[in-house]
Amino acid sequence: MKAVAAHPVSRVTAGGMAGASRVLPEEVAVALSYNGGTQAVMMASPGDLEDFARGFTLTEGIADPARIESITPVETALGIDLQIWLPEADAARLAERRRNGAGPVGCGLCGIESLDQALRPATPVSGDLTLTADQVRQAVADLPRHQPLHDLARSVHAAGFWRPDAGQGGGLVLAREDVGRHNALDKLAGGLLAQGLAGNSGVVVMTSRVSVDLVQKACRIGAPVLIAVSAPTGAALTLAEAAGLTVIGLARAESFEIFTHPGRIVPAAPRGQSHVA
Repeated sequence: MKAVAAHPVSRVTAGGMAGASRVLPEEVAVALSYNGGTQAVMMASPGDLEDFARGFTLTEGIADPARIESITPVETALGIDLQIWLPEADAARLAERRRNGAGPVGCGLCGIESLDQALRPATPVSGDLTLTADQVRQAVADLPRHQPLHDLARSVHAAGFWRPDAGQGGGLVLAREDVGRHNALDKLAGGLLAQGLAGNSGVVVMTSRVSVDLVQKACRIGAPVLIAVSAPTGAALTLAEAAGLTVIGLARAESFEIFTHPGRIVPAAPRGQSHVA
């Protein structure tokens, strides 16, 4: 399935109305099925689906992604059945974490059956990675250059992984896009696994607000810092504070705000000194 498609529109300007075309992102139902049973149905962009499978398996605590035996996307008349196979020994965990609701775009908790699951503590993060203020700003500035779907359609989210030791002064080493912000982060998580990149070696940069599910997923990845262009929710900060995650929000070229664990943002290092210990 294509990630984008052109749609006819009537464009109204000061000069009047005229027919035109607008490229928009496709949004399809993606069922995440484990060993023949559907665990979740998410509305998502139909790309990077193997990364989606690995990342969702990790960030939702389904199983160790290294235990995945196979991933097969199957197109159907209604959407895509993402068939994921695990060893039978993981069946008990699948039953415990059963999710069968359809998750609309922008909601990463739909289908969860209890409040305990929705507000489960975030996995503690550790590591001595630090950033300068200039590096935070650079990470935010780098992300738009890795958003080809957004450039076409102007209506998708992105999640990127920025490392201070990439290139001269740091750089974005991986990015994924999706109509859902939590899907984009799951796809990023899967991409990191596929490429053997350690989550604690860099920071996550996102185009969205920071919600509870994004904190939980970022902590599962192991990233010590989550940077977003919008603001966090109060509940998200409570989880982040307890887990040791640094949350930076309202990140712009000229300013940003540090909401939790500000000690990871340090003064500029002397020339030649790295901020990754």
